[in-house]
Amino acid sequence: MLDVSSRNGRTFAERLRAGDPCYTLGIRTARSVDFVRMAASSGYDAIWIDLEHSTIPLDTTAQMTATARDLGLDAWVRVPEGDFGVIGRVLDGGASGLIIPQIETEEDAQKAVSYCRYPPEGGRSHNALTSSFGFRRIDPKERAAAANRSVFLQVLLESTKAVDNVEAIAAVEGVDAIGLGLNDLSANMGMLGDVEAEPIMALCRRVIAAAKKHGKLAIIGGLKGPEQYRRLVDLGAAPYVFAAIDTDIFVDILDQRIARWRAAVSA
Repeated sequence: MLDVSSRNGRTFAERLRAGDPCYTLGIRTARSVDFVRMAASSGYDAIWIDLEHSTIPLDTTAQMTATARDLGLDAWVRVPEGDFGVIGRVLDGGASGLIIPQIETEEDAQKAVSYCRYPPEGGRSHNALTSSFGFRRIDPKERAAAANRSVFLQVLLESTKAVDNVEAIAAVEGVDAIGLGLNDLSANMGMLGDVEAEPIMALCRRVIAAAKKHGKLAIIGGLKGPEQYRRLVDLGAAPYVFAAIDTDIFVDILDQRIARWRAAVSA
C-alpha cells in the first residue's frame, strides 16, 4: 500500500495517535459495497468487517475493503478466532488493518505479527500482484517494506489471563494496538454486561498503561456508551469510536418503523 488511506495528510493511525476521534462502522450483516459507500457519505473514517461473528465470505470482504480504500476509508477485518491462515488472504484482498481476537500470550501476539508482516519482520507469504497495490508490478523489496509499514495490527485481549500478560504482549514488535474487548472480558469474569464495574475499569487502566509504556495504542471495545468512552479516552485510550454496527442499525430502524405504523394504525 504505497498510498495509504489518509485525510488531511495523515493516516488513520496517525490521527488516532494525535488524539483525533475516528468513527468506525462495523459490518456483520451487509453484503453489498453500497453499504460501504453509505458509510463514506455519512462521514465515517473506517469500516471493520467482523468475520468472527458473521458468515460474510472472503470474496465479499475483499470487495468491501477495496471499495473502502478507494473511498479513503481505512478497512479493517476481524478474523475468526484461531484462523491465522485467513490473514494473508484478507490482506491480499485489500484490508489495511487486522483485528486478531483471543490473544492471551506473548507467543500468540508474535504469531499474529508473523502472519501480518513479510520477512524479516514476519513470515507472510509473498504475492506479487494484490489489490492493496492496485495490482501494479512493484519492486518486491519496496512492496514488502511498504506493506509492513502500512498494515495496522490490533491484538485483542478478552480474558483476565490475557490482561495478566499485557506487558509482554505490548512489548511485541509489530503490534500496533492493544485491544480490550469488554463483552467477552466481563463474561470471563462472571460479570457479563457489567462493563462499567470497577474491576473491569481497573483492567482497562492496566491495559492503557501497558500500551502507553510500550508506545502502542489502546483500543477499548464493548463500551456502555459515550460517557464511558470519554472516561477511557481521558485515561489515555485511543479515540477509536465504535459508532455503529450494521445489525444494530437495521434492528433499530425496523423497531422504529413498525412502532410508528402500529401507533398510526391503532389511532
